Amino acid sequence: MVPDRFAPVLRELAPLTERFRVAGHCLYLVGGTVRDLLVDSDRADFDLDLTTDARPDQIKACLDGWADSVWNQGEKFGTIGANKFNPETGEQRPYEITTFRAESYTDDSRKPHVVFADEIETDLSRRDFTVNAMALELTGDSAWGGGSPILVDPFDGALDLANRKLRTPMGPDVSFSDDPLRMLRAARFIARYQLQPSDELVAAVKAMADRLEIVSAERIRDELDKLMVVDHPSPGLWFLIETGLADHFFPELPAMRLEHDPIHRHKDVLTHSLAVVENVRPLNENPAIVSGERPEFDFRLTRLAALFHDIGKPRTRGFLEGKGTTFHHHDAVGARMTKKRLSALRYSNDDVAAVTELVALHLRFHTYSMGWSDSAVRRYVRDAGPLLQELNVLTRCDCTTRNAKKAARLSRRMDELEERIVELAAQEELAALRPEMDGNEVITHLGIAPGRDVGEAMKFLMEVRLEDGLIGDQAVRTRLDVWWRERNSDS
Repeated sequence: MVPDRFAPVLRELAPLTERFRVAGHCLYLVGGTVRDLLVDSDRADFDLDLTTDARPDQIKACLDGWADSVWNQGEKFGTIGANKFNPETGEQRPYEITTFRAESYTDDSRKPHVVFADEIETDLSRRDFTVNAMALELTGDSAWGGGSPILVDPFDGALDLANRKLRTPMGPDVSFSDDPLRMLRAARFIARYQLQPSDELVAAVKAMADRLEIVSAERIRDELDKLMVVDHPSPGLWFLIETGLADHFFPELPAMRLEHDPIHRHKDVLTHSLAVVENVRPLNENPAIVSGERPEFDFRLTRLAALFHDIGKPRTRGFLEGKGTTFHHHDAVGARMTKKRLSALRYSNDDVAAVTELVALHLRFHTYSMGWSDSAVRRYVRDAGPLLQELNVLTRCDCTTRNAKKAARLSRRMDELEERIVELAAQEELAALRPEMDGNEVITHLGIAPGRDVGEAMKFLMEVRLEDGLIGDQAVRTRLDVWWRERNSDS
């Protein structure tokens, strides 16, 4: 029996389904669309992936006169894409329709040799996991006789969803040999749907982890990003660590699994880091975020920064008598390591710069334990720049102590800092923190030519701005004159 929540999707697909039926082709809703409709009754943003026995030219013939636009970039793999205006949403809805496939791969490549198939079961057998190897027949006699569409589920994917089990349709060694990225994708499904991998799946991943080396860094990066934004990614991250997958693309992660110090009882760095990742929540779950120059909050980058923030601890680990375990300068060391790893994973320059800066700054809040002067607040805001909200969230989430008093004390201090930022922002336009004179004004006022002296003057004026805030045009010019005289007299 197909759940009622399928009805809106089936109504939307009815005109397209009719075209395939009249042309003598079968059409199925397939894969992740069926899976998500089975488990998630609240979503309305489903991708519509369809499969058919029709060949690409026949698919295009069925779309002719119905679709607003058609694209065929994936035609050699059997996929035809289309856009159709949806009057209910007022937006274009994308569709992808793919001919039944039976793919094969070589041992040293992820590029499939595509062979078209005639049976839906053959197509489903080549999919990654049983929970994705389900299809809903739209053109069958039952559907068009007024009954419910038939769920085609030859590998018991619906049962695995209900029992929270992660398996592959064929043997996991076959599935992962075909596409080693599926091993990494397993981590996301474990985390996203709270699935328990079968013993056979885990054993295959451990035995075949080195196959990940033939997968491009870009594909690994994209899969890591998808894992990092699921609601609770830590089960997936533990899977990557415990199966040895992380060793092949992120070896610094398992390296954080430091043993507990029997004398000083220092917490495990890896366990702490994954707890910080879990603490980072989407914008609507972080009500204390300060509004700054950017109203948006980059959840993905903050989660990545949480994962990387203590990456430098294993390299800086030491012991001091009376103080126990130390990690001096792990923020600076970690920032360099973060930049190297993210670059190797082919993250964009902007992403690398942002996450690296958050790692470098994640201890900045704690350097002001004696209190926050106006100058300190300005410097904190200046150094964080456009990452202010992300840094504040990361700082809050870095507190994983079970000591309620310590946690409450940190939270109060963060509250105070954020209140100070709001107050100073209202007074001084902190989001556009800059000296009260620009370079041209300095040149005119001092009567000097462009060059190093102007740069030094601007640095001095920025220090005035950070220390004393906005002091007014006359006062700032007076301070500049005094600095200029003293500088020339020293020389």
